[in-house]
Amino acid sequence: MATESNMSNICNYSHDVTFFYRHVGKVIREKWTTRDYVIIGLGLTVCLIVVLANLMVMVAIFMNRRFHFPIYYLLGNMAAADLFAGLAYTNLMLNTGPWTRMLSKEQWYIRGALIDISLTASVANLLAVAVERHQSIITMQLHNNMTKKRVVLLIISIWVAGIIMGLVPSLFWNCECDLDDCSTVAPLYSRRFLIFWAVLNLLTFLIMLVMYARIFFYVKCQSRHTSNHTSEVRHQTFVNLMKTISMVLGAFVICWTPGLVTLLLDGLLGKDSNANRYEKYCLVIAECNSLVNPIIYSLRDAEMRRTFKWILCCLCRKGVCQQTDPLSTVIDSPVKEVFSEDNQNADR
Repeated sequence: MATESNMSNICNYSHDVTFFYRHVGKVIREKWTTRDYVIIGLGLTVCLIVVLANLMVMVAIFMNRRFHFPIYYLLGNMAAADLFAGLAYTNLMLNTGPWTRMLSKEQWYIRGALIDISLTASVANLLAVAVERHQSIITMQLHNNMTKKRVVLLIISIWVAGIIMGLVPSLFWNCECDLDDCSTVAPLYSRRFLIFWAVLNLLTFLIMLVMYARIFFYVKCQSRHTSNHTSEVRHQTFVNLMKTISMVLGAFVICWTPGLVTLLLDGLLGKDSNANRYEKYCLVIAECNSLVNPIIYSLRDAEMRRTFKWILCCLCRKGVCQQTDPLSTVIDSPVKEVFSEDNQNADR
């Protein structure tokens, strides 16, 4: 028994990826099936749509000056994280199934790190949005006075945090020196890391949900004191933006919670968790989340929807972009008063 324990604690740097898969009992198929081809084909199609849709969100925020506020910069960064997730899933699709056995350990770690980075960036970004909305609600402003420099530093910090969390398993928190700690879902990852990773994200979800519940309660109380027309318009615009962001948060929590719970069970129970049965389904649900946000923006934000149409017109008819401006397509509405007033405050 002592000899077995000592053997499991010897660092296995010389072993390849298939050794760790065999150790945890995870099968790497030798041949492709028709089902595999269908799944990969659909997966790559979804990834392409994810990349293009989120790229359009980023272009819309860049092109339309009405979106040049901290909250929209953060939503643009959220789109960048979703775009990155689309690329990460594409890499996963092209390095899965029988192709897994051809991966070096470094390539395998990179495959997992890309997913980890996209998730961390998304969670950190949603937390930053929650804090930004919380600060704005205190002063009852549609947009806070955070400078562009601070927003850029915040966005850089979000990606630095994502890269660090993506590198942690490959650098030191893996099971190469402790085979008993290997995960069944991700055979080279430490089960203790999966527990830490899942609990950290689930707690962050809970904190954000509590913050948004508090914000909505505060807005509901403030609505009773709304009197003049401009205040009513500002309040309604604020509520609409909050609903949009809450839908983004809700979709994210719904899509990622099953996967995080699966990782948590794998970390706690190991082979007894049967996590491999649900792993692929959870991954598909998580991938769909990157496609949800552009749909939410299209359905909830009329300004974003008009900008999307303008971009598509530019792509379909060359020369239209030079003749028109996305701002010129905006119809007269009371909401313009709110944006105008915020622009004046920002200039001061």
